[in-house]
Amino acid sequence: MYRTNMMPYPMIVHHPMVVYQNAYRFPQYQVLQMVQNCEATCEYTRNEILKMEDISSRQEQLKLLSDCANICTLTAKYIASQSQFAKSLASLCAQVCETCGNHCLNHSDKVSQACGQICLNCAKECRDFAGARF
Repeated sequence: MYRTNMMPYPMIVHHPMVVYQNAYRFPQYQVLQMVQNCEATCEYTRNEILKMEDISSRQEQLKLLSDCANICTLTAKYIASQSQFAKSLASLCAQVCETCGNHCLNHSDKVSQACGQICLNCAKECRDFAGARF
Protein backbone atom coordinates (compact mmCIF):
# COMPACT_ATOMS: atom_id res chain seq x y z
CA MET A 1 0.00 0.00 0.00
CA TYR A 2 1.16 3.47 -0.84
CA ARG A 3 0.37 6.84 0.65
CA THR A 4 0.65 10.12 -1.15
CA ASN A 5 -0.11 13.62 -0.04
CA MET A 6 -3.04 13.68 -2.46
CA MET A 7 -4.74 10.58 -1.05
CA PRO A 8 -5.61 10.47 2.63
CA TYR A 9 -6.33 6.74 2.49
CA PRO A 10 -4.22 3.74 1.45
CA MET A 11 -4.33 2.98 -2.25
CA ILE A 12 -4.96 -0.66 -3.09
CA VAL A 13 -2.45 -1.91 -5.60
CA HIS A 14 -3.66 -4.80 -7.76
CA HIS A 15 -0.91 -7.13 -8.83
CA PRO A 16 -1.80 -8.52 -12.29
CA MET A 17 -1.46 -12.12 -11.12
CA VAL A 18 -3.77 -11.56 -8.14
CA VAL A 19 -6.39 -9.98 -10.40
CA TYR A 20 -6.03 -12.85 -12.86
CA GLN A 21 -6.33 -15.47 -10.12
CA ASN A 22 -9.41 -13.74 -8.65
CA ALA A 23 -11.01 -13.51 -12.07
CA TYR A 24 -10.27 -17.17 -12.70
CA ARG A 25 -11.85 -18.29 -9.42
CA PHE A 26 -14.70 -15.80 -9.48
CA PRO A 27 -16.44 -15.61 -12.88
CA GLN A 28 -18.52 -12.63 -11.75
CA TYR A 29 -15.39 -10.52 -11.24
CA GLN A 30 -15.94 -8.43 -14.38
CA VAL A 31 -19.54 -7.47 -13.60
CA LEU A 32 -18.60 -6.80 -9.98
CA GLN A 33 -15.87 -4.39 -11.06
CA MET A 34 -18.27 -2.72 -13.50
CA VAL A 35 -21.02 -2.05 -10.96
CA GLN A 36 -18.52 -0.78 -8.40
CA ASN A 37 -17.06 1.59 -10.99
CA CYS A 38 -20.54 2.75 -12.01
CA GLU A 39 -21.46 3.44 -8.38
CA ALA A 40 -18.32 5.51 -7.82
CA THR A 41 -18.82 7.39 -11.09
CA CYS A 42 -22.44 8.26 -10.26
CA GLU A 43 -21.43 9.51 -6.81
CA TYR A 44 -18.66 11.62 -8.33
CA THR A 45 -20.95 13.01 -11.03
CA ARG A 46 -23.62 13.87 -8.47
CA ASN A 47 -21.09 15.77 -6.38
CA GLU A 48 -19.82 17.64 -9.43
CA ILE A 49 -23.34 18.66 -10.44
CA LEU A 50 -24.03 19.93 -6.93
CA LYS A 51 -21.10 22.34 -7.42
CA MET A 52 -22.69 23.84 -10.56
CA GLU A 53 -24.44 27.19 -10.42
CA ASP A 54 -27.85 26.24 -11.80
CA ILE A 55 -28.76 22.85 -10.41
CA SER A 56 -32.50 23.51 -10.44
CA SER A 57 -32.71 22.02 -13.93
CA ARG A 58 -30.74 18.95 -12.81
CA GLN A 59 -33.04 17.62 -10.08
CA GLU A 60 -34.13 14.58 -12.07
CA GLN A 61 -30.53 13.79 -12.97
CA LEU A 62 -29.46 14.10 -9.33
CA LYS A 63 -32.19 11.66 -8.26
CA LEU A 64 -31.28 9.18 -11.00
CA LEU A 65 -27.60 9.37 -10.07
CA SER A 66 -28.48 8.57 -6.45
CA ASP A 67 -30.74 5.70 -7.51
CA CYS A 68 -28.07 4.32 -9.82
CA ALA A 69 -25.31 4.55 -7.21
CA ASN A 70 -27.51 2.88 -4.60
CA ILE A 71 -28.62 -0.01 -6.80
CA CYS A 72 -25.04 -0.57 -7.95
CA THR A 73 -23.86 -0.75 -4.33
CA LEU A 74 -26.52 -3.29 -3.46
CA THR A 75 -25.94 -5.30 -6.64
CA ALA A 76 -22.20 -5.46 -5.95
CA LYS A 77 -22.88 -6.83 -2.46
CA TYR A 78 -25.23 -9.50 -3.81
CA ILE A 79 -22.84 -10.52 -6.57
CA ALA A 80 -19.85 -10.66 -4.22
CA SER A 81 -21.76 -12.83 -1.74
CA GLN A 82 -22.97 -15.04 -4.60
CA SER A 83 -26.55 -14.55 -3.48
CA GLN A 84 -29.29 -16.48 -5.23
CA PHE A 85 -30.93 -13.10 -5.90
CA ALA A 86 -27.88 -11.54 -7.57
CA LYS A 87 -29.15 -12.08 -11.12
CA SER A 88 -32.60 -10.66 -10.35
CA LEU A 89 -31.02 -7.63 -8.77
CA ALA A 90 -28.60 -7.27 -11.70
CA SER A 91 -31.58 -7.15 -14.05
CA LEU A 92 -33.08 -4.28 -12.05
CA CYS A 93 -29.66 -2.62 -11.89
CA ALA A 94 -29.49 -2.76 -15.69
CA GLN A 95 -32.81 -0.91 -15.97
CA VAL A 96 -31.76 1.81 -13.53
CA CYS A 97 -28.31 2.21 -15.10
CA GLU A 98 -29.78 2.46 -18.59
CA THR A 99 -32.28 5.12 -17.49
CA CYS A 100 -29.59 7.09 -15.67
CA GLY A 101 -27.12 6.73 -18.54
CA ASN A 102 -29.56 7.94 -21.17
CA HIS A 103 -30.55 10.90 -19.00
CA CYS A 104 -26.91 11.85 -18.40
CA LEU A 105 -26.21 11.75 -22.13
CA ASN A 106 -28.88 14.44 -22.59
CA HIS A 107 -26.59 16.89 -20.77
CA SER A 108 -23.66 18.34 -22.66
CA ASP A 109 -21.11 18.68 -19.85
CA LYS A 110 -18.17 16.25 -19.96
CA VAL A 111 -18.83 14.73 -16.54
CA SER A 112 -22.41 13.80 -17.46
CA GLN A 113 -21.32 12.46 -20.84
CA ALA A 114 -18.67 10.22 -19.30
CA CYS A 115 -21.08 9.05 -16.60
CA GLY A 116 -23.71 8.26 -19.22
CA GLN A 117 -21.34 5.99 -21.12
CA ILE A 118 -20.25 4.19 -17.95
CA CYS A 119 -23.88 3.67 -16.90
CA LEU A 120 -24.81 2.23 -20.29
CA ASN A 121 -21.78 -0.10 -20.23
CA CYS A 122 -22.79 -1.22 -16.74
CA ALA A 123 -26.35 -1.83 -17.91
CA LYS A 124 -25.07 -4.10 -20.69
CA GLU A 125 -22.78 -5.98 -18.33
CA CYS A 126 -25.59 -6.46 -15.80
CA ARG A 127 -27.97 -7.71 -18.50
CA ASP A 128 -25.35 -10.20 -19.70
CA PHE A 129 -24.76 -11.38 -16.13
CA ALA A 130 -28.49 -11.70 -15.42
CA GLY A 131 -28.90 -13.97 -18.44
CA ALA A 132 -25.73 -16.01 -17.91
CA ARG A 133 -25.54 -19.52 -16.53
CA PHE A 134 -22.81 -20.36 -14.02
